[in-house]
Amino acid sequence: MNEYAPLRLHVPEPTGRPGCQTDFSYLRLNDAGQVRKPAIDVEPAETADLAYGLIRVLDGEGNALGPWAEDIDPQVLRQGLRTMMKTRQFDSRMVVAQRQKKMSFYMQSLGEEAIGSAQALALNRTDMCFPTYRQQSILMARNVSLTEMICQLLSNERDPLKGRQLPIMYSVREAGFFTISGNLATQFVQAVGWAMASAIKGDTKIASAWIGDGATAESDFHTALTFAHVYRAPVILNVVNNQWAISTFQAIAGGEATTFAGRGVGCGIASLRVDGNDFVAVYAASRWAAERARRGFGPTLIEWVTYRAGPHSTSDDPSKYRPADDWIHFPLGDPIVRLKQHLIANGHWSEEEHQAVSAELDAEIIAAQKEAEQYGTLAGGHMPSPASMFEDVYKEMPEHLRRQRQELGI
Repeated sequence: MNEYAPLRLHVPEPTGRPGCQTDFSYLRLNDAGQVRKPAIDVEPAETADLAYGLIRVLDGEGNALGPWAEDIDPQVLRQGLRTMMKTRQFDSRMVVAQRQKKMSFYMQSLGEEAIGSAQALALNRTDMCFPTYRQQSILMARNVSLTEMICQLLSNERDPLKGRQLPIMYSVREAGFFTISGNLATQFVQAVGWAMASAIKGDTKIASAWIGDGATAESDFHTALTFAHVYRAPVILNVVNNQWAISTFQAIAGGEATTFAGRGVGCGIASLRVDGNDFVAVYAASRWAAERARRGFGPTLIEWVTYRAGPHSTSDDPSKYRPADDWIHFPLGDPIVRLKQHLIANGHWSEEEHQAVSAELDAEIIAAQKEAEQYGTLAGGHMPSPASMFEDVYKEMPEHLRRQRQELGI
């Protein structure tokens, strides 16, 4: 008689589905100010508790608490709030433009604005960011031209990338923003390689890599961790855990019984798990990791716990696989509301200024969109010339491409 029950595979399931409110107790939350702050030269193994706790600074009343509550210049916080507002308002208008068939595709960062905004302000402009497709707030923080960004979205005749990239896959080298890759996870190994090159040259620039929770299941993620650990590459490895990879819950990628930050500790990398909707915590953790990298103490992996408040993209309907009101119940709240509350409590912002800044930013975005649309939209034409497909491939165009171009009459 067989003493064993039949074997079964465990298939992770989200704690909420349409019609059933999500139970967010799986998030493993700490109160604000509870998690310690180690020295920047801490041994990676000694950060294990930080990879399973949650670094938070702002409490429910907007007070900054604990060892990560640094004395941040109020102007930095004000700039951070403006950047988050600008990102959200830009996203909102671009989603409408996509619905009007002015562009083929769009991906917003609703609910995640604090992460890119705060880290961009914590780094130097000469540091290189290797983003995935929800870090447009980095470009906002670095004051990249909105008109150029929108031209890229519209794939028109002023598109800096000449229509060769999907909308939202920006490339702005002069702003430290590496070309976004549609192949998930490739940017992680690229960032580690760039950081290693910086160290080989004896430079002081560091790299910042970005990946989503779902893409950590790709082999490039693990390869990047190995090289970053072995060579102590000066890189920040950001894992944005927004709970969903398209329609797949984050537990499918391995976030159920452990944390994504825990993988870093296992690979010999100092690791932090941070409230990604707390701008002050994001800024403090980013500065800590940047200083660690710049001082030669090696990489840091940071898991940012946040929530993808909107659809994965304009092609997605999240109400098919999760409760429609999930974001309202997400316990870490809205990053814009939380920083606004903190600034108002400390006398550095007001409701009146918030409304005025919102109107100012909206006018700026509308003006940029109007200018960009003069150079064409998906519906209206004025696309890059077909001749451009032959350019930027070789330093000098070979004869067979010259013949093909002539045959096309362009």
